[in-house]
Amino acid sequence: MSKDRRISGPIVRGEPFQITVDGKPVTAYAGETIATVLLASGFRIFRHTARQGEPRSVFCGIGICYDCLVTVNNVPNQRACMTFAKPGLAVIRQRGTVEKDVSSE
Repeated sequence: MSKDRRISGPIVRGEPFQITVDGKPVTAYAGETIATVLLASGFRIFRHTARQGEPRSVFCGIGICYDCLVTVNNVPNQRACMTFAKPGLAVIRQRGTVEKDVSSE
């Protein structure tokens, strides 16, 4: 007695706009997170770990695991799954977690 739980009909997306990912223009849609935009645009790797250089992407999708960290408008360590895309954002996929540079202090 299983019910068919598939979604029928087309997927409706919000209004399109542009963001950049690693300096390249990408189309995003209103209401989508940066993680959604990255995945829909073919980006499967969001960052690499600092020590081993292992690729990371969306894992939990609810902001707990921190595997999807990206730099947004020069602010590092933003969770792509929790940050909504907005027109004109500049997203950079990062290596590891970026910490404050204290070498110059």
